[in-house]
Amino acid sequence: MAYERTDRKPEEFRNLKMTTGFISSADGSVLIEMGRTRVICNATLLPKVPDWLAGRGTGWITAEYSLLPQSTGKRVERERKGASGRTQEIQRLVGRSLRGAADLAALGENAIVIDCDVIEADGGTRTASIIGGFVALAIALKKIKARLGIEKQILKHGITAISVGVVSGNPLCDLCYVEDSAADVDMNVVMQDAKNFIEVQGTGEHASFDRAMLNKLLDLGENACKEIYKRQMELIGEELP
Repeated sequence: MAYERTDRKPEEFRNLKMTTGFISSADGSVLIEMGRTRVICNATLLPKVPDWLAGRGTGWITAEYSLLPQSTGKRVERERKGASGRTQEIQRLVGRSLRGAADLAALGENAIVIDCDVIEADGGTRTASIIGGFVALAIALKKIKARLGIEKQILKHGITAISVGVVSGNPLCDLCYVEDSAADVDMNVVMQDAKNFIEVQGTGEHASFDRAMLNKLLDLGENACKEIYKRQMELIGEELP
C-alpha cells in the first residue's frame, strides 16, 4: 500500500527551531525542535582530557545522550546502571560527528562534553542531537577560547545531519516516529560543511535497496543538510570559533 505524507513534501524536513541560551549554566546551550522531537544540547568545558590523552597536547570532544522518562509514549527507565548499547552507539555517533568539525590540537589539553537530553522523541533524535550539538559547541567555544586565551581557530567545519528512509517504496526526508517504525530502509546522513559526508548509516530494516535508491536518499540528505547548515550558521555567526 502506497504511503503519502499529508503534512509536508517527501523532500522536506520538519519545522526546525533552535533556541540558544536555553540553559544558562552551560557554556553553550541549544533547545532544538524538529517537529515534535525536542532535544536539549548543552556544551560544557571539562577540567581535563581523558587519561589516555594526558600529556599529548591535544584536546577532546565527546557526547552523552539520554532519553528522559516521559520522552516517549511509554515511560523510559533511567539508565542508572550504565548506558545501554543503543545509547552508547548514539553517543559515539554524536561525538565522532562533532570531532569531525574540530582541530583538536588547537583546543589544547581541554575537553568539551556535549550533553544531549531528549525531552520528547518523535524520530530523528540522534540527527537532531548532532544539529543542536554543533551549534551548542560553537557557542561554547567562543566563550571558552576567550576564557583560556586560545587564539587559534578550533572549528574548521560545520557539521549537520538528517535522517532519510524508504516507506512503502517512497524515499522520504526526516522521518517522524510513525514513518521510522514503518520504514523499509532507515538511514542517517552526517555532513561536513554540507558538502562532504562524514558518516552514512543505512540499514535495510525490512527490504534491500539498490544503488538508484541509495543515490536518491543521499540526494535528499545532502539537500536537507544544505538548508539546515544555513540555519545553524545564522545562529553561530559568519565565522566559526
